[in-house]
Amino acid sequence: MIYLDNNATTQMDPAVAETMQQVWLSGPMNPSSQHASGRAARARLDQAAAEIGELLGADVQQPGGPQLIFTSGGTEANNLAIDGLADHDAALIVSEIEHPSVLEVARRWQAAGREVHWIPVDRQGVADLRVLEQQLREPHAKPPLVCLMTANNETGVLQPVAAAAELCRRFDALLHVDATQSVGKCPTDFAALNAASMVFAAHKFHGPVGIGGLLLAPGVQLTAQWQGGAQQLGMRPGTEAVPLAVGAAVALRIACQSMATTTPAIAGLRDLLETQLTERLDGLVIHGRDAPRLPGTSCIGFPDVDRQSMLISLDMAGLACSSGSACASGSSEPSYVLQAMQVPAATIDGSLRFGLSKFSTEPEIFRAIELISLAYNRLRPHEDVEK
Repeated sequence: MIYLDNNATTQMDPAVAETMQQVWLSGPMNPSSQHASGRAARARLDQAAAEIGELLGADVQQPGGPQLIFTSGGTEANNLAIDGLADHDAALIVSEIEHPSVLEVARRWQAAGREVHWIPVDRQGVADLRVLEQQLREPHAKPPLVCLMTANNETGVLQPVAAAAELCRRFDALLHVDATQSVGKCPTDFAALNAASMVFAAHKFHGPVGIGGLLLAPGVQLTAQWQGGAQQLGMRPGTEAVPLAVGAAVALRIACQSMATTTPAIAGLRDLLETQLTERLDGLVIHGRDAPRLPGTSCIGFPDVDRQSMLISLDMAGLACSSGSACASGSSEPSYVLQAMQVPAATIDGSLRFGLSKFSTEPEIFRAIELISLAYNRLRPHEDVEK
């Protein structure tokens, strides 16, 4: 199989799997236990947290400094941040292209009668910070919470989070950043960003599924959403998964150390895919092409075909891709991200996402180009196919 669905999840790096196996086989691991085994587990967990923090620009070992809360992944971390950071009387300001784990919380707030505002995006999929500034200028009884992702999970378009953070500081608002798609792919410095919180998930950068994290800036207060234990200062009770935390740290270290070489290589393969397809097939649309994007993400609109039919055809031919966000792809609804970008409905109906990784190869991409071209020419209306 040619795997081009790396925005959904990535293949685990063999070095990560090997390290995790060693940790699992080293014995029982409950970091809350006071005996020797528990202390060893605590040491491993603290070391993993310190390394992740260092790689992301957050010294979590500094007294009174930033905090790292381990979660099961990005979805849980986003929910925890939004419900735990914002005062229930405060406004929530959310971009229209956020991940479903953010949007669904915002819609729940709105349904409950709480104040929610939406940040639109332009036709390239970039959040309009002029609208954000207008919303922040409005009088608010309490500091609003703003949610803006670093990179969109469908188009790969990078968002102006640094500029948004500056606006939030100016107007005394909190900024929550979903960095799930960019961590491990783009340089990340949480301290320099100066946001209130940031989320990541290890399985997006060749780490294990089942662990992510929520970084909190110094002084930021989080209200616990669950009860039942004192782990992680009571903010996320439950026995921590030490092997997963160690695996996340190893995966992030590998990703950050190799970024200078993997980023241009992946971007080159993505550009090869897009260039060859647009030369072969008339009318293709590369969503967000004129905006800065993640190196390995390509969201392509195929005119006059149904995305699900195209997806199934490619799957049967041995190529894995997706029709949108993995957390929404089970739905037959059209992409809300592309709708927010004002993409015509006919183009949305034929849009697929291809996600490359460091494990993608040039022969795979050339083969993918052939398979995609064959599937498209077979599925498009016969009269449109060149004789």
